Amino acid sequence: MTKIKFYTTIGCHLCEDAHLLIDQLVKQGSVSVQMIDIADSDELIDSYGIRIPVIQRTDTEKELGWPFDESELAEFLVE
Repeated sequence: MTKIKFYTTIGCHLCEDAHLLIDQLVKQGSVSVQMIDIADSDELIDSYGIRIPVIQRTDTEKELGWPFDESELAEFLVE
């Protein structure tokens, strides 16, 4: 199972779209997600404030930023 961090915040409509894609993979059991609200940290706001939603693999720390679709997300998770 691939573990990812999902950088997001409340009220982000793009994050909601990305979350729907991620939820499909969670339900399949192929990914485990740690949700991280960037509003909890000034450092995270500086890093991700204009880039969210962003997904980061915990094994490689490689990131995938929005926009992405289901196939791009799947490819990112198997790289």
